[in-house]
Parts: sequence; C-alpha cells; structure tokens
Amino acid sequence: MSQPEIYKTIQSEIESNDIVLFMKGTPKFPQCGFSAAVTHILNTHGVEFKGINVLEDPAIREGIKAFSDWPTIPQLYIKGEFIGGCDITKEMAISGELKALLTEKGIKVA
Repeated sequence: MSQPEIYKTIQSEIESNDIVLFMKGTPKFPQCGFSAAVTHILNTHGVEFKGINVLEDPAIREGIKAFSDWPTIPQLYIKGEFIGGCDITKEMAISGELKALLTEKGIKVA
C-alpha cells in the first residue's frame, strides 16, 4: 500500500471511532507493556475504544509513525485528536486530565 493509501486508512479509522489506540497486540491481548498500560488506563476509565494491532500490518505500523510525526507505539487518538503515547496517557490519567478530556469530548467515563 502506498503512503497516501495508508494515510487514508488511518484517517478513516480515526474519524469513524471516538477512541482509537494504535497498539502492539489487541485490547484483549496486548503484546507490549506500553500497549498493555494504555489499554488498562482506558479500561479503568470504562470507555470503549478500537485497538488496531500494528503488528498485523507493517504498512500501518510505519504509516502511523509518519502520520502523527510520533516515533513510538502505542498512539492514542480521541475524537480525531492525537493525544500521545504511553507516558503522556499515564500522566493525563494521574492528573485527571484524561477524564476531563474524555468528558469534554462527550465520552461517558466510568
């Protein structure tokens, strides 16, 4: 798949899901500690999200890094907005910023 095609695929996923996590593994079976940590944070907040396993598609794995201009995975998007990776998500969860953002974006939090 060419880069423009990958970008369209990525953009489509981001636009059609309130919360998207580009991750290694799946939400039920994360395959790296960082992906597991972000999955846990999202589950703790009681929100539904779509996990996209970058290990299944090398084009998406590399494409998402260029798309977001962010070198690492996982990558979290909420309502189309790039939030960041594991460290940023953790910091936001600890500070309460993540819950506030989810609420502000109209996503019900547990």
